[in-house]
Amino acid sequence: MAINLEKIKSRLNSFSNNGKSNLIWKPAPGKQVIRIVPYKHNTENPFIELKFHYGLNGKTYLSPDSFNRPDPIVEFSNKLKRSGDKEEWKFGRKIEPKMRTFAPVIVRGQEAEGVKFWGFGKNVYQEILAIIADPDFGDITDLVKGRDVVVEFKTAVETGKQYPETGIRVKPNVSPAVDPNNKDLVSMISNQPNLLEVFPELSYDELKAVMEADRKSTRLNSS
Repeated sequence: MAINLEKIKSRLNSFSNNGKSNLIWKPAPGKQVIRIVPYKHNTENPFIELKFHYGLNGKTYLSPDSFNRPDPIVEFSNKLKRSGDKEEWKFGRKIEPKMRTFAPVIVRGQEAEGVKFWGFGKNVYQEILAIIADPDFGDITDLVKGRDVVVEFKTAVETGKQYPETGIRVKPNVSPAVDPNNKDLVSMISNQPNLLEVFPELSYDELKAVMEADRKSTRLNSS
């Protein structure tokens, strides 16, 4: 049976905002204070590791490979890397999905806005995990005896490098995540959203159509 392109195009249009919303928190230049809180949808681990395809038709798409499901772009990438051609291998590596980790946070001074999701790269992720593994700190996400985190963001212009930098510092004193007497804030933590509703997953055929459209656009622009 042939693919119904009209249905796929309609479906893709529904993802025109890439699933992003005001639930995603990005640090502004300078220092901000946040609190990482437990993730309602996986209480054993507040960190959600997802893989994304960046820059396809100028957009970002969640890779099904995040959940060990078939991904046509990953399949194409693997095919290129097995070709034996150096340039195809490089392109195969380029289109591989990239991992980004998210954690539910409360932003100090903006507690009334509820739980948001902070996305960060490998270096910050490793640093946070090392802090939690350190017995001097322990579970910094604990709602009663956890610790706030100072996030310092520097732009590429500030660092003089190609990419911006994010540094973190865990505060030494333990503190509650929110005032336990503030029922509204307590409720916001217990009723936090599911991150996967922020980043919906396209079907195999939909993602394949995105890849083919991107390849067609790339060929036209290079001709």
